[in-house]
Amino acid sequence: MRRLALILAFALVPAGAYAALPVGAKAPDFRTTGALAGRPFTVHLAEQLRHGPVVLYFYPKAFTSGCTLEAKAFSDAEPDFRKAGARVIGMSADDLKTLQKFSTEACRGRFPVATASPAVIKAYDVKLPVVSMTNRTSYVIAPDRRIAFVHSDLSWKDHVAKTLAAVRALKR
Repeated sequence: MRRLALILAFALVPAGAYAALPVGAKAPDFRTTGALAGRPFTVHLAEQLRHGPVVLYFYPKAFTSGCTLEAKAFSDAEPDFRKAGARVIGMSADDLKTLQKFSTEACRGRFPVATASPAVIKAYDVKLPVVSMTNRTSYVIAPDRRIAFVHSDLSWKDHVAKTLAAVRALKR
């Protein structure tokens, strides 16, 4: 039944209909639990931004095909993000136990994945209609907490390339 609701949510809403925070908006701060390489990890946006830009990407559900492929693509590109001075954080409405497994299997321990609470989902305007999941939206957040880039598309394929290009543009 949950799978049917997910399919209906994706099918009934056109790809361009998803809202997101606009470029230039101040990114809402948050503190939440997540996992890094299977271990519980506390994610605090303000702390992560002290080290440079953050790529904050929301995905609907761990271990679904698109989300797994996207996590593996971010994992493969993580050295490029690190070289550009950015940190990657994945977020979904999944529970900690699921994220612990996903962080090792799909993310390969290269970046944290965290639980997006209803407040974070609302603050970042990433709620999928019909189901309690996030849409697929990637933000590049500059160290001053301003949104430098946003890409919202249910297809996972362009999120890594577009956010990496945005991070590199920030560095210039």
